[in-house]
Amino acid sequence: MNGKVWIALLLAVFCTLCSATTAATAPAARFTNGIGIEFVLIQAGSFTMGSPQNAEERNETPPHKVSISKPFYLGKYEVTQEQWLAVMGSNPSRLKEPNHPVDSVSWHDAQEFIKRLNAKEKHKRYRLPTEAEWEYAARAGTTTAYFFGDDSSALSRYAWYFGSSDGTSHPVGQKPPNAWGLHDVHGNVFEWTQDWFSGKYYAESPETDPQGPSSGAGRVARGGSWSYNAESARSAYREFLVPDARGGDVGFRLALSLE
Repeated sequence: MNGKVWIALLLAVFCTLCSATTAATAPAARFTNGIGIEFVLIQAGSFTMGSPQNAEERNETPPHKVSISKPFYLGKYEVTQEQWLAVMGSNPSRLKEPNHPVDSVSWHDAQEFIKRLNAKEKHKRYRLPTEAEWEYAARAGTTTAYFFGDDSSALSRYAWYFGSSDGTSHPVGQKPPNAWGLHDVHGNVFEWTQDWFSGKYYAESPETDPQGPSSGAGRVARGGSWSYNAESARSAYREFLVPDARGGDVGFRLALSLE
């Protein structure tokens, strides 16, 4: 066997080893943690956050480019009552159903859940998503009002909101997911994000990995709920809630940092 053949063989082996190493170290596209929360990997990327200037679309302007520089995991579903109970030992929800999203939890309650779950798994990677991460994930590459388009008359197919919910939350995952596999980003319960709310924030926020203002009177909740109208279920809609608020239509979706 001549030298050129040996070099070709060595290069082939090297490339195979590199591919195997890359595959072994790449984060899984999906995984389930110890209490049954299913996560979807959200890859890094850029999108236009917000919506055009419109009398009905307050606090969502100006539309601006945002880059999410690192991949992260986001819950495939809203945190359920069963999952909450496994960590907290009690269920605050108004309608007690294990597969419904947990509700009647404040922003501070969500932080306590995260604190205990991090301690249980001996790391500090669980958290709430920023509102930029939340909108990026909810849009899943779309620029329309909803991940399925602009026609609110089709919302009943994709969301539990005032026009389809019969006045209550529903089990997670019954409606079709967006293109990235996330269910109930429109409707069911509002979802707490990490960020403080500011009506001026979009005009001032940085382009890369915005974290929200450093302080405020309320936190941002996203996604609309079973008790709100179609307008509030839009991907860009922002709701102001004081951190101590505990509504029967307010829950959260868990994020997980890769490092």
